[in-house]
Amino acid sequence: MRARELARNIRLLVLDVDGVLTDGGLYYFGDEKIGKRFNVQDGLGIKMAQSAGIAIAVITGLHSEAVEKRVRELGIEEYHPGFTYKADVLKQLLQKYDLQAEQVAFLGDDWVDLAALGLVGLPMAVANAQPEVKEIAKLVTDARGGDGAVREVIRFILEAQNKLAPMLKEWSV
Repeated sequence: MRARELARNIRLLVLDVDGVLTDGGLYYFGDEKIGKRFNVQDGLGIKMAQSAGIAIAVITGLHSEAVEKRVRELGIEEYHPGFTYKADVLKQLLQKYDLQAEQVAFLGDDWVDLAALGLVGLPMAVANAQPEVKEIAKLVTDARGGDGAVREVIRFILEAQNKLAPMLKEWSV
């Protein structure tokens, strides 16, 4: 089945952080804090998805104050840090929201995402994902992680659901 057909049923988009919402870089500061770089267009895309009725969840292997602050700013309630094996959290989300695999998309980039990608109806990879992740993805973005890949998949999903054009009209003059 083609990715566009799969995207029509998506009700939950699950995102990895490092290499997906960020460029994967870890910025160490002298005060022992670690910073992350986020793309503002991804943030607006997340708000668009939420307003269209698509829930967003974040599952990440690392604990980070910067990530927690960003997901809270974006109103993402399902934030799950510290999980390198993401499939268990994903199974809990499917049960909690009474969703079928076909209603869920996952965007990942590395081996820690493989099991979760195998559980969803629309597995997706960023342009700079590991080859094994790209191999099982039904959609590979043109954008690299942290460089608008999240916005790209949200546009794709909203367009497949015929929700993008009405949203754009609201922003137009």
